Amino acid sequence: MGGTPRKPVIGVLCCNEVADRPVQVVASRFVLPLRSISDATVLLVPALIDGNDAGQLTAILDGLLLTGSRSHVAPSRYGSDVVAAPLDEQRDEVALSLAGRMIEAGKPVFGICRGMQEINVLFGGTLAADRDGAHLHGTPGDYASLFDHRHDVELVDGGRLAAGIGTRRLSVNSVHYQGVDRLGGGLSVEAVATDDGLIEAFSAQPCGADVLAVQWHPEWNVESCADGRAFFTMIGTSLRR
Repeated sequence: MGGTPRKPVIGVLCCNEVADRPVQVVASRFVLPLRSISDATVLLVPALIDGNDAGQLTAILDGLLLTGSRSHVAPSRYGSDVVAAPLDEQRDEVALSLAGRMIEAGKPVFGICRGMQEINVLFGGTLAADRDGAHLHGTPGDYASLFDHRHDVELVDGGRLAAGIGTRRLSVNSVHYQGVDRLGGGLSVEAVATDDGLIEAFSAQPCGADVLAVQWHPEWNVESCADGRAFFTMIGTSLRR
């Protein structure tokens, strides 16, 4: 029978927050480009340990996006005792278990900001606090201004991001308190900050499918940002392989 081809289904992990009561939250800006640019169907995944089954979700999903968040990965996940707050330890558990299952099943996993940090920890890497606040700027109480700060990153020659975006240097926005310290095993650096050498993107293909993550926010103002659109185009291509 004919009909409209099935669109790939990508899971987008939520976060635990409290707005008068516990709620599952994900910013709309992460979801919309997946529909309009990646041409995928989005399924929101609750960050609740007892709220889903990683095995069943892996069977349903064609890919997974671990988004940015207000919270940090718990230091205990990578063997540190440094204080990092706020935490969302249920998200840690769901992100690491579901991403691990997806990768083992040969399905693509993508990360943005916290999502990149989670993937690095999944691969055995560690995180460190942002050095001197160089990658976090903004006016307290003014959310949008957090994304006004930009800095340059150099894309690795011959890397997948350089090929997909079509340039070797980008000006990106930067909103994070933590970053990659020791890179996880099997991950390849895709971009570094030009000012301090912080790893800003990495990739891997451990079980045949793409793992790709960036520290910056390609979803922010994506409609007017060519490199952001290129990132979500790459997601769409990976989902269809």
